[in-house]
Amino acid sequence: MKKISPFLFCSVFIFSIIYFGCSKKYQPATIPGTTNIIFTATSTNTQSVSVLNTPVLTQTYTSANTPCPSSSMTFTSTPSFAISMMPTFTRTPSSINTPTVTFTLQITSTATVTLTSTLGLAGKITFYSNRSGDYEIYTMNADGSGQTNITNNPASDNVPKWSPDGSKIIFGTKRDGNYEIYQMNADGSNSLNLTNNPFDDSSPCYSPGGDKIVFESIRDGNLEIYTMNSDGSGVIRLTNNASDDYEPVWSPDGSKIAFVSTRDGNQQIYVMDSDGNNQTRLTNSPNTDELPSWSPDGSKILFDSNRDFTFQIYVMDADGSNTVRLTTGGYWDVSPKWSPDGNEIVFASMRTACVNIFIMNADGSNQTRITSTYPADDMGPQWH
Repeated sequence: MKKISPFLFCSVFIFSIIYFGCSKKYQPATIPGTTNIIFTATSTNTQSVSVLNTPVLTQTYTSANTPCPSSSMTFTSTPSFAISMMPTFTRTPSSINTPTVTFTLQITSTATVTLTSTLGLAGKITFYSNRSGDYEIYTMNADGSGQTNITNNPASDNVPKWSPDGSKIIFGTKRDGNYEIYQMNADGSNSLNLTNNPFDDSSPCYSPGGDKIVFESIRDGNLEIYTMNSDGSGVIRLTNNASDDYEPVWSPDGSKIAFVSTRDGNQQIYVMDSDGNNQTRLTNSPNTDELPSWSPDGSKILFDSNRDFTFQIYVMDADGSNTVRLTTGGYWDVSPKWSPDGNEIVFASMRTACVNIFIMNADGSNQTRITSTYPADDMGPQWH
């Protein structure tokens, strides 16, 4: 009988260990269940991967290239797996027939990504734009979505303001030849001329109760401030001097009206009682201060000014003290208005080579563009 070669015996022994120990024990390489990937994304697209038994993951992603400062990415992944096995064996008296197997699990996944805005802003914004050729009035959601032309008139329509309950919008228009003040439903229907005057009337603003409107008019020779009932009746003149008084806005409690006047030489911000008494200057700069806007609680007033060379946005206490600059740069930032809760500010800016609408926090941080209609201009935003 032939002797078995020691080399052949060792070869058969090792093959048996690999086949029976490795193949039979480890060959079923399918991984049961659903396995997905967590992506932690940064603006440099660096990703870290871990494995969880969850079918869908929502991850917050921040990037300068997104339209909003915070966006939500939903990754829906279908992973594929590759097993790379590099067996190693340990021969000891107690485990001579028990191989130790080391392997690497390689995971690849193709994910479908949905990017949605998570600005979390409530309410609606109205503004006017010449994107259709002439100035029309638009509305949109507070995150910039749903932009809709609600006037569609060949004449210029501008300076829209919401009614306190959001059901109506008043605005200035030249559809009758000169500027008149019109009122319409929030969807643009049922437009009605409230002033019917041969002289220009503009810059209307509802009282907090919605029963009165304050506005500017040249019906008596120069720009003065008037009030009328919300149906256009009962016009009363509030200011009367040789200089221009204009851009009136009612305080949230209805007791005061802030406005702009040139009575002391340059355009400055003043305040008066709602009946026109106690007219008091609030700002005192050598340049222009304009477009005041009361905070919802009446404690502060926003405005824009070129006191620091270019028009920027400022905020001050309602008595004119503690002025703070909120925007900076070599471009114009104008027409600031508060959000209904006072936490954000909407404004118009020329930083994009045309005028577009931006939103920022009340302290000036997180400035975010919400319209983009180059080369058209979007102006005069109002938040409700």
